[in-house]
Amino acid sequence: MKNFVLVTGGARSGKSSFAESLVADMGNNIAYIATAIAFDDGMKDRIKKHRESRPTEWITVERYKDFKVLKDLGEFNKCDTVILDCMTIMVSNLLLEQKVDYDNCDMNTIDSIEVGIFEEVNNLLEVLKGKNVVIVTNEVGMGIVPSYRLGSIFRDIAGRVNQYLGSKAEKVYMTVSGIPMRIK
Repeated sequence: MKNFVLVTGGARSGKSSFAESLVADMGNNIAYIATAIAFDDGMKDRIKKHRESRPTEWITVERYKDFKVLKDLGEFNKCDTVILDCMTIMVSNLLLEQKVDYDNCDMNTIDSIEVGIFEEVNNLLEVLKGKNVVIVTNEVGMGIVPSYRLGSIFRDIAGRVNQYLGSKAEKVYMTVSGIPMRIK
């Protein structure tokens, strides 16, 4: 990747707006990878608002896995800059698509799922080589400890994915109350 920036923060902290301003200054041809699935009215509304906030000349790819197919999209290949919003939603989608009883499965099953999630993350990073990249993610380790097992599994895997991405990023920003702070 030419430039790799990770933008993290809590819910509604201004991550997406800040990330969008970063990519607008990084490149000319911008692709937006949206990882959300419109599964209820609230998410449909969030997706609608995000679409409306983006410039119309940006291409949008709605995908949370199987990123290797992007290599075959001519429009995507023309892009010099990519924003992915949001990594934690991607992790959530990958967890929820599994046919697993998270309340009763063993840790080997969880470890196997995490390996698969990291494979998707690495496939994404491979596809993004040579581009300017901004990835948006939620900081999941500053809230309360989840009272249910799937919440703890999600928090742990998302936290490890964030650590991994943070180690690879050239810059990391955290947003609080709409204010970005560079932490790396």
